[in-house]
Formats: sequence, structure tokens, C-alpha cells
Amino acid sequence: MVFLHEGLGSIAMWRDFPARLCEALGLRGLVYSRPGYGRSTMRAPDERWTPDYLHRQAHEVLPAVLAGLGIDSPPWLFGHSDGGSIALLHAARRPTAGAIVAAPHIVVESLSIDGIRDTVAAYERGPLRERLARFHDDPDSPFHGWSDCWLSPAFRDWSIVEETRAIRCPLLAMQGVDDEYGTLEQIRGIARAVPRTRLFEIPACGHSPHKDRPAEVIAAVREWLAEVGPGAPR
Repeated sequence: MVFLHEGLGSIAMWRDFPARLCEALGLRGLVYSRPGYGRSTMRAPDERWTPDYLHRQAHEVLPAVLAGLGIDSPPWLFGHSDGGSIALLHAARRPTAGAIVAAPHIVVESLSIDGIRDTVAAYERGPLRERLARFHDDPDSPFHGWSDCWLSPAFRDWSIVEETRAIRCPLLAMQGVDDEYGTLEQIRGIARAVPRTRLFEIPACGHSPHKDRPAEVIAAVREWLAEVGPGAPR
């Protein structure tokens, strides 16, 4: 199972969740930090991420990572937030065994923009930058790459709804009821576009279900895989 992190995430910020989930499922796991994140190559100071940055990660970077590691079978994906959108875009175009998407984005909502503006204010005050510096060689690189793109006028009309209609693999789409970056319409929109979608709406949970409610998430993934059918890990 390949784990695709959030817009400010990295290998370390997953903590022990990938190991716990893989142990529960009897799977091997692959976790990597995308370019600009963690200990990976940083974004050039003058580089500006464009509204297609998630498409490029799904259609160029992820396939290159898999090919470089000699993985030629359709992967299982677990994507969080931006990583969830990447998982959906990859599944829409390339063979994918199945995907779990936690708090994914398929459209830009006002709640998302407000949440990001609040995050920018927290970053500028200092403590958030100090926390992220523990996980990224240069926290300014991923933070400004991500926030500048999301808050740009060019990104307001971003949508991958039509692209998700091409997905043929099974999906488990989950989101916290108290998610500060998106409404439940994000995952409900996926269910309307992709018939093989199971929804998991999690009460008393924010934007990071695998951190807020890890036991429930692991149980939901195991139950979903048991229903997917032959060839799914147990």
C-alpha cells in the first residue's frame, strides 16, 4: 500500500499509522515525501506551483516512484488531503487495485480557503513554522508552495469531479464531520461520481482521521477490504 501525504505532510508526519495499518492488513507499505517536502529535494526559491500541481504528482511523480522501485502491479493507495486528491487522479488514469482517500479535495470550497488563511496566519506568528521545521529541511518550501497555490485566484475554479468519473477501482472515502478544510460534500461528491465508493463519515473527527481516530480508520479499512472481493488483502 502506497501512502500519499497531505499538503504539509512528510514521511515522519504519518507517525506510526502506516506500520499499524499494514500490520493489521498483512501488507507491505511504501511511504515517501514528495519533492519539496520532508527530506526530499526542496522547491526552488523562485518556483511557483501551478493549479495542476496535484495532477503532476499523480501522473508524473507517483508513476516514476513506482517504476523506480520496480513496482509494476496496480497499487493500493492511501491518500490524505492533497494525497487523497493525488490518489483519485492516479486511479482515474492508471491501473489501481483500490484507494482509500481521507479528507480528499475534489473542488475548492470557501471553508477550505478560510482554513488555509487561518493556517497562514498561524504560520506567520511562528509556532506552526517551528513545529513544521521538525519534519521538513526547509518548512518554507512546502508551506508557501502549497498555500500560495491554494490561495491564488487561478486555483478557485479547480475541480477534479469530471476526472473522477473515469475511476473503476473500489474506493473508501472518509472524512471527519468536523473537518476544518472541507465539507462532507467532498466525499459525497466522489460517491455520486464513482459507483464503487463506500463512505465513512466520522463523528468527532477533524481533518486527519488517521490521527484523530486511528483505530476506527483501521477497522473501517479492514471491513471495506473484506467486501471488495477476491484479490484484496485481508
